[in-house]
Amino acid sequence: MTTKTAVFALLAMWGVGTCLPAIAEEGAKPGGSELTDRVWVQQDTDLPGAMQVFLSDGTLISDSCWETHRLSAWKQVDETHVSWEEDGMPIEAEIVSLTADELVLKSPVGEQRFKPAEVPYVCPDMPKD
Repeated sequence: MTTKTAVFALLAMWGVGTCLPAIAEEGAKPGGSELTDRVWVQQDTDLPGAMQVFLSDGTLISDSCWETHRLSAWKQVDETHVSWEEDGMPIEAEIVSLTADELVLKSPVGEQRFKPAEVPYVCPDMPKD
């Protein structure tokens, strides 16, 4: 995975990278995983825009419409488990389901459902207190 693809993934999350699908195809691994090099948007949350991008170079991009993005190292432990670190704490998640249209992870915070991001995507205005 190249830095170029990571930059385009970040731009897509910020609503700028409308050319992400072409770049992702260019950098795809032969026989690549459905998990990697895709922007996954969380579906089962009240807060919009929570995203995970598992890059094939071992970088995890986590972002949302209300927090700053985070870069973490991640790895595939086995066929059904991935792990990464958040704030110095190791996180392990079970891949419950993985298809072209859905990713379901079960982690210590519970089950989370994701779908591929639609491009372009712009975060909605967040309420200000």
